Formats: sequence, structure tokens, C-alpha cells
Amino acid sequence: MLKRFTSNSIKNNQYLVAEAIYQQPHLKKINILLLKRFSSSYTEHMFSNIPNLLTWLRILLIPVFVTAFYLPDATLAPHLKNLISTGVFLLAAITDGLDGYLARKLNQSSAFGAFLDPVADKLMVAAALIVLVKLGRADAIIAFIIIGREITISALREWMAKLGESRSVTVSMLGKIKTAFQMLAILLLLYHERLLGVDCQMVGSLLLYLAALLTLWSMGYYLMLASPKLKKYQN
Repeated sequence: MLKRFTSNSIKNNQYLVAEAIYQQPHLKKINILLLKRFSSSYTEHMFSNIPNLLTWLRILLIPVFVTAFYLPDATLAPHLKNLISTGVFLLAAITDGLDGYLARKLNQSSAFGAFLDPVADKLMVAAALIVLVKLGRADAIIAFIIIGREITISALREWMAKLGESRSVTVSMLGKIKTAFQMLAILLLLYHERLLGVDCQMVGSLLLYLAALLTLWSMGYYLMLASPKLKKYQN
């Protein structure tokens, strides 16, 4: 872990040094070469990193499952719309767990990946909830609670990171349980039809309400953890 963070810090510092040198006019040619080298290295790291590529794939899959519902029924039957959107969302959810595992296994953790992964997760969930509300399969209030919580906690984590207290609001088991219920609920609501005798719409709705309750609970939990630190820096 320390090795990965040290490596990332060195790369970031090298880029800052190159940028600082660029300000010296008498070293113009060297400056341009340095900036090209570090810019190329940074871009390559963003897109050649396997976990980052999986995260990009998750983002690119969002318009796929959204578009399926906007195609005419003559082009794509309602059953196929449900099936395709559910399959695509399931694939995106699998990449969510896989990119983190590979980042640790292949020692490819990066600052960019740490930023992009939660952004991809929130975009995926928000897009799915908005589609479900439009289709009449989810309550707008529940969608607002879940999306609002994600925005609030993201802002809280960013603030705590600036204060050097990011460990105070790391992902908890409660947050992971909430995410599990939330993902399962969305999958069932996207499918909508009966599956093996189970009413996916009814079960999905119940799970989404439960996920909303866990969402409020986890938000309160994170705010409680952060409050002593926030009070410390406000005084």
C-alpha cells in the first residue's frame, strides 16, 4: 500500500517540477520536451491501466442501458428492453467489484482511479434511478434521497480529504450493505417482469425502500464520524 502511494506521489511531484521548469524562458526547448514526456506518461497511465479501463467501460455502458428504453417497441420489444438493460447494468456492476480487485492484485492503484471509480458508480446509479422514475417503476422521492445522499457524502469526503482527515469517512460495512441492496433493487426493477415466479417489480420496490432507509442511516453515520473533525477545524 505504502509503495503504491509513494509511487503516485513521485509521479505527481515530477509533473509539478516539469511544469515549474516550463516557466523559465531560457530553457524553452528542454521545457517543452519535459512537459511532453510527463503529459504522455500521465495520459498513458490513465488509459493503459486495466482497472481504469474497466471503470471507463462502466461509464460507457451507461448510455447503452438508458438508450434501450428509448427505442421504439417496433425496433426492440419491451421484454428485450428489460432484458438488455438488466444485462448491461449487471455487467457494469460486476466491473465495479472487478476493477478494485485488479487494482490491488496487479498493483495498479492510482490517484486517477481512486477519483474515477466512485464517479462512475454514482453516474451509473443516478442514471438507472432517473430511468426507473420515468418508467414509473420507482418513486421520485426515493430516487432523490439516494442521489442526494451520494452528492452529500461525496462533498463531505472531499472536504475531509482537504483537511487531511479522509480516514474518518472511509467506506463502512453499513455503506457496503446499502450498496448491495441498492444494486439488487435496481436490477430487479430494470427487469420488471416475473422471474421464476417472483414479482421483480414488487421485490425490487421493497428493496429500494430498504436501500433508501440504509442510505439515510449511513449518511447520518458518516456525518457523526466527521462532526468532531469539522468542529475542530471550525473553531
